[in-house]
Amino acid sequence: MLDNTSGDAFVAFEHVQKSYDGQTLVVKDLNLSIAKGEFVTMLGPSGSGKTTCLMMLAGFETATHGEIRLGGRPINQVPPHKRGIGMVFQNYALFPHMTVGENLSFPLEVRGLGKAERETRIKRSLEMVQMGAFANRRPAQLSGGQQQRIALARALVFDPHLVLMDEPLGALDKQLREHMQFEIKHLHEELGITVVYVTHDQTEALTMSDRIAVFNDGRIHQLATPNQLYERPENSFVASFIGENNALPGIIEAFEGDKAVVKLANGELIDATAVNIRERGQKTTVSIRPERVEFKPEMMPPGAHSIEADVLEVIYMGDILRTRLRVVGSDDFIMKCRNTIAQTQLEPGQTIRIGWHPQDARALDPI
Repeated sequence: MLDNTSGDAFVAFEHVQKSYDGQTLVVKDLNLSIAKGEFVTMLGPSGSGKTTCLMMLAGFETATHGEIRLGGRPINQVPPHKRGIGMVFQNYALFPHMTVGENLSFPLEVRGLGKAERETRIKRSLEMVQMGAFANRRPAQLSGGQQQRIALARALVFDPHLVLMDEPLGALDKQLREHMQFEIKHLHEELGITVVYVTHDQTEALTMSDRIAVFNDGRIHQLATPNQLYERPENSFVASFIGENNALPGIIEAFEGDKAVVKLANGELIDATAVNIRERGQKTTVSIRPERVEFKPEMMPPGAHSIEADVLEVIYMGDILRTRLRVVGSDDFIMKCRNTIAQTQLEPGQTIRIGWHPQDARALDPI
């Protein structure tokens, strides 16, 4: 269920819509509340509306309909420089003709702070991001990771209560991006600031966030903690977008409490938790995470379903083996298992039986 805005929310979107041409809504009736000190990520594919929401909150775009509140007061008519919001962009947006120190000094000068106070804050902010020795360098003399740290320091230097981050790590290589994820997460925990973060990278969102709003087609499809999103997706889009997922099409044969009996394409019946399907005879997609699938009888949980599978491909990934199977006519069923002596005996061409616990299968809307 989507979160409703509340009176004590620090950031609140109330029935917000956005259209650029007066006809097509890129954001459709958005209701979202964010608590003070929370780290909320807007996650979704390109064109889903997440960045537009961030730009409206920053003041760079205007809502077509609805109200945005910050600290309880409406801000639709408040210009960006008066909202007291720190902003971090993917392209860093540093002034190339200024030194690092001058880049950090600029937002403080705009706010009328004296020289001594500016120097104190600049020093403190650079130390936060482990860049204390770089105050006299220019952006062109820094690596991408260093520039991103400076951009983060500039967003924090005037002690904002809210920091917005728009794909801030997208230009970094994988190893540095992962390192910066933890740095930003730890800074958030240390400072207690409110962060609204935009990304299309699901791993980034799962690593850093208190809650994640999954966007698609201008709407939030689910708002939940990382654990809830991954373990209990509420629809097929969320299940497929968050992490790797197996999807088996079927028909609802019956309901037994919160359990659905699903008939697969080969006629086999399996049990699954009924999520957003309601009627007997309705088409469904059964969602099963690859790491919940077992193939050794002694590892299958009590009550596990057992189904025949053909091994098509075994990919060695160090700590795990990623096995592609043909299951009920689908050639894209994935099983992930720990790399042990028993697992390494899997080879293409084998026919095995796989299984999973019924509670690890979720009957969702058809894809």
